[in-house]
Amino acid sequence: MKKRADYISWDEYFMGVSKLSGFRSKDPNTQVGSCIVGKDHRILSMGYNGFPNGCSDEEFPWDREGDELATKYPYVTHSELNAILNYRGGNLEGTTLYVSLFPCNECAKAIIQAGIKTVVYDSDKYEGTPSNIAAKKMFDAAGVEYRKYQRAGRKLEIDL
Repeated sequence: MKKRADYISWDEYFMGVSKLSGFRSKDPNTQVGSCIVGKDHRILSMGYNGFPNGCSDEEFPWDREGDELATKYPYVTHSELNAILNYRGGNLEGTTLYVSLFPCNECAKAIIQAGIKTVVYDSDKYEGTPSNIAAKKMFDAAGVEYRKYQRAGRKLEIDL
């Protein structure tokens, strides 16, 4: 008997894990997930966008507009930073980050400082914005490779 031919690629697997992680986000507008992978194709950490531990998602705002302190922006931790902070194994040097949305400039700083060397992203929804341009400029300067995930066009269904 031959092995199965329709198994998913590593990129599909890790982007799938990132997107599944994003489903944990309670943000009503944007659900972003991340997955950090070692050179040996092992998942080291995952994250999604949400409030820090101890900050109730019932008491902090999810709004996108209004007085800054009445919006989610000063409070939400992005998925990439959560994945970095969730890692308890020590060094992330030379790892790959899979993320469903291209990182902002603040997450780019954390990615660079953590030693992550490759970013594979699905959406670049904010392409051309100052934050996006700054992130790419820092990645280029620090030698962090970034590439768009190439969708296979495959649909997977999971019964939970």
